[in-house]
Amino acid sequence: MHDVVAGLTVPSGIPQSAATVLHTSRELLRHSYFCYEFSAVALLHALIAMEIVLRAKIPDSGTKPLHALIKQGKESGLLTERQTEFLHEGRKLRNRIAHGQRAHSVMPPRWGAGMLTTSFTLISEVWAAQSTPPATTDTDEGTGI
Repeated sequence: MHDVVAGLTVPSGIPQSAATVLHTSRELLRHSYFCYEFSAVALLHALIAMEIVLRAKIPDSGTKPLHALIKQGKESGLLTERQTEFLHEGRKLRNRIAHGQRAHSVMPPRWGAGMLTTSFTLISEVWAAQSTPPATTDTDEGTGI
């Protein structure tokens, strides 16, 4: 399992809280060899780290729910369509588990590794991305000119 998680590096510069959660996620995957349920828990932890990163990247994120952060990230140009879809699917899975609609999934560690690799990549992409400011008109909003 050490080889499986070797490529899962925590992006430099992300908030310490996100880095800690990603480290835990990686270690959960490492230990999923003994407990397959840990693969799903590792993915949920990666989603927690993604939410932390979105809060750090999106101004005035406050206590908005994750679906609102994803929407705002998409509208601002921070998230691509592919990233938005991926995050909404992860959010839906998290909600089903959190609200008792689905028990933890059991998956072989190699499947979890593929999904977790995608999650780490997504977090790296979003952390490195620059938001595109919303389009403005020809008038200065402060003066109306």
